[in-house]
Formats: sequence, C-alpha cells, structure tokens
Amino acid sequence: MRNKTAPTKPQLPYLKSPRELAQMRKAGIVNYGAHQLVHSLVAPGVTTLSIDLAVEQYFAGHNATPLFKGVPGKVPFPAVCCISTNEEVVHGIPSNRVLREGDVVSVDTGCRLNGWCADSAVTYPVGRVSPEVQKLLDVTQGTLKLAIELMGRKSYWSHVALEMATYVRDAGFSVVENFVGHGIGRDMHEEPQVPNFLSPQLRRTNDFKLEPGLVIAVEPMVNMGTKKVKGLSDHWTQVTHDGRASAHFEHTIAITENGPWVLTAPPTAEEASGIGE
Repeated sequence: MRNKTAPTKPQLPYLKSPRELAQMRKAGIVNYGAHQLVHSLVAPGVTTLSIDLAVEQYFAGHNATPLFKGVPGKVPFPAVCCISTNEEVVHGIPSNRVLREGDVVSVDTGCRLNGWCADSAVTYPVGRVSPEVQKLLDVTQGTLKLAIELMGRKSYWSHVALEMATYVRDAGFSVVENFVGHGIGRDMHEEPQVPNFLSPQLRRTNDFKLEPGLVIAVEPMVNMGTKKVKGLSDHWTQVTHDGRASAHFEHTIAITENGPWVLTAPPTAEEASGIGE
C-alpha cells in the first residue's frame, strides 16, 4: 500500500533481532489465516464487501489490529482489505460488487499483533478463468517466488529487482512501476522502498543490502498490457490504463543467517500446534 515517492537520500533500514522476527512471524501467521479465510469465500455471487467484513471479524477474533482501515489520504481508507478486481491494480475499495465467474480478485491485507506488522496479498481466480488470465496469475506469483529464491543468493536488492522485471517481460507482461514494496516492522511502511524493477534511483542511490535482520514486503504487481495505471474518483482505486487485467502477490520476508524467511507463509506443524496459546 505504498506509492513510489520522489527519490530522497535513503535511510538505513532498521534491522530486526531474532526475537523481534519471532514476534513478526506471529503476526504473519495471523495474516496467512486471513487469506485462508478469503480463499474459502471467493466464489461467483459473493460481494467484495462481505469478504472484507469477514476478515475484519477474523482479525478481531485474533486480537490483531487491521493496518489498512483509516490509512490517511484525501479520504481515509474505509476498509480492512484492499480488494481489486480485473483491471483494478491496487487499493480497490470493498463494495456490494458481486464477483462473477471468470473474474480475478486481488486481496491485500495486513495486521498488527503485539506491536508488530505483517502484510500480504494474493490474486484469486473466481471460478474458471481464461488461459491468458491464468498465465498472468502464474507469472505474477512466479515473480514473487523468484524474488524469494534470489534473496538467498544475491547481495543487493537491485540484482533481485532486475531479474524480477526480466522474468515478467519475457512472459509478455509488464511490471507496474507506480507502486512498490516497502520495509515493515513496528510500522506498516518503513525504509527501504522495494521496487519490482531496476529504476535509475535504485541503481544509483537507493539500493540496499540483503543482510540478516532486514524485513521487507515484496509485492510484484503485473499487468497483462501496459504498465500505465490511473486513479479513479474514489481517491484510492488504481486501474490499468488499457482496461486489461492485473495481478498482485505479496509476502512479508525476513533475511536471516539461514536465508530468507517468509513470515506470512503457512505455519509449520509446530507453529500450528501453538496457535492460540
């Protein structure tokens, strides 16, 4: 949920301790559970508002505070989830819109638990989608998986961003450049900015080292056609300029001494047995 901002002198990211990462993982597991709930609800005939209300209740039941509701803007963001369908790229506002067979719906949500944040997004097919749209979803999710793998092998983010953009371009799609990922910790948006492409600013001044304790929300947004987007009159929803479909996947990821740790991944059996303690 972060716009690309004008280049500034980058601040050093706050590196988290193993103890702090363990607390962030607890928030990540709750956020994963929210997406499991969404997955169970997405179907033809369901409204996006009903999905948002269910996630709000889920967070309340886990003593987690939603991150998105009330985010400042020309109009404060009114919902717990950003829910964007078809040509909507990001920041869609839940409503009485009914999902239909063949739609795609991107759900982005985040929570704070015991003072620590987690943020993740998934684009879901609604029933059966066209082969081209399914390819868009596969490529976007594949871009995120590629980034996670490369975070364990590369030293700087610019090396990862370049390969992400190349992967998307080779598939015949385009990377959205108006919106980027972000550092995350006690606040939803921390330094650094995390672009999904190799910008001149990243190459020259805004690159950052992939070192233990770094936690970032990596969120490729991929369009079927042009990378250009435009805002709607609700002051939040961003849509593709050509009206073609878009997809969005995101994980909160920490760098540890043992490599990348996806904090919003499914819980292990040991973690699952401890949920609710």
